[in-house]
Amino acid sequence: MTDTLAIHGGKPLRERPFASWPEFGEDERKAVTRVLESGNWGGHPSPNQEALAFSREFAAYLGANHVVPCTSGTTALLLALQAARLSPGAEVITTAYSFVATAGSIAQAGQLPVPVDVLESSYCIDPDAVEAAITERTEAIVPVHLACSMADMDRLEEIARRRGLVLIEDCAHAHGARWRERAAGSIGDFGCFSMQSTKLLTAGEGGAVSARDDANAARLWSLVNCGRKEPGYDAFPERLLGHNLRITEWQAAMLREQLRRLDGQHARRSAAVARLEGLLADVPGVALLEADPRVTRRTHYQTLIRYDPRAFADAPRDHVLLALQAEGLPCFGRFYVPLHQDPLFAADPATNPAVGLGLDLREADFPVTARAAYHETFWLPHEVFLGGEEDVRDVAAVFARVQREAASLRERPPEGAPRR
Repeated sequence: MTDTLAIHGGKPLRERPFASWPEFGEDERKAVTRVLESGNWGGHPSPNQEALAFSREFAAYLGANHVVPCTSGTTALLLALQAARLSPGAEVITTAYSFVATAGSIAQAGQLPVPVDVLESSYCIDPDAVEAAITERTEAIVPVHLACSMADMDRLEEIARRRGLVLIEDCAHAHGARWRERAAGSIGDFGCFSMQSTKLLTAGEGGAVSARDDANAARLWSLVNCGRKEPGYDAFPERLLGHNLRITEWQAAMLREQLRRLDGQHARRSAAVARLEGLLADVPGVALLEADPRVTRRTHYQTLIRYDPRAFADAPRDHVLLALQAEGLPCFGRFYVPLHQDPLFAADPATNPAVGLGLDLREADFPVTARAAYHETFWLPHEVFLGGEEDVRDVAAVFARVQREAASLRERPPEGAPRR
């Protein structure tokens, strides 16, 4: 008995949408009204207070010494690199498997991004590759906590300390994740967060930088405020060329309310992902990415599922992805591609300063990243896991249906390109 896949004209297994994102309610409405009626809509420090309150509340949540809000996650990375006082043209080692903003911010800060490959186990930066890439020009490491994993902070912290390098965590996916009970963003010298629309903590746009050192935090406050040295934020000797990178009071007020929801959302997602893991144990060829026991709180910006084509009649990953999407599952494959193949990281010397610094990735090879991007992963967005148990059962059922009928994907290959 066959069950015709939706990609071949059958009825989709799932026709109603999954949970919507973001979640909001009366508290967010009150926050918007509070800002509206205050008449103070711009950013801290003058004369507004929502951003300052959020900075303190998020710092307490992270267990970080300081948090400085800003306009975006990309801006957060740029600010951390500038506050770290890196040399112009210095090399900064980062991952080849991330959104283009990670390497792009390094280039915009005036340093040379040096991408390296990732680990099979987590798809986060490979510490051995980091160590091998260090030269006399290396001044910083920017690991990315990717999707539902964290970079190996034991190794990276040790390497950075031993080699005298600045360690900047890209935590755009990791609000609330913990490594040996230390929050992502509180381990390195800086932690950089995005509050863009899809993120676990969102105000539509926005970002934040955590800092361990008082002087670095003061530099961050100056850099987001056009280089001004305000009383209380002047604990450094230099004068800095900053820009208006302040978060608005609207965003900060929204983030304060969203932060109060975050741990409850984490708990709901974690329970749902655990249920899915149990259900997928009965589906050959797919399994959740294995959790590192040192990650004592795992967050799920995206839940990664590893794909073995041998259990799917050797159907290419993208053909299976098209089938999953046709069944109503919002999942992705090429969520990120290797940096040197990303069209957004254009080798244009007029817009990409790294090209002028000598960056040439034409011969680059990142085999683990390439397999992850093109052959062996499915990415499931976090809102899929904010619904009820029926949603989780449907996710597993979609995978099971496509696996059972995978031979038909070989006989009648789907046409078109999958969504990401």
